[in-house]
Amino acid sequence: MSEQIGSYDAKTKLPQILRRVEEGEAFTITNRGRPVADIIPSRTGEHVKTETAIRNILKARKYLVTDRELSELKTIGRK
Repeated sequence: MSEQIGSYDAKTKLPQILRRVEEGEAFTITNRGRPVADIIPSRTGEHVKTETAIRNILKARKYLVTDRELSELKTIGRK
């Protein structure tokens, strides 16, 4: 559940609010008691990390070993 904060407080305390949002908290900004906006942690950083990991996995998969090659490698390794 997000904490409600008035628009004036949000304006004057924005740096503190952003620090708390970075830590995972969420806020609902109100104007005269009416909710008008939500401030939630960004998922962009996570998305970029995920895309990078997927790209690295796909790069690693470019060289595929066939069943025959794998069998030969097993045989060589047993000698």
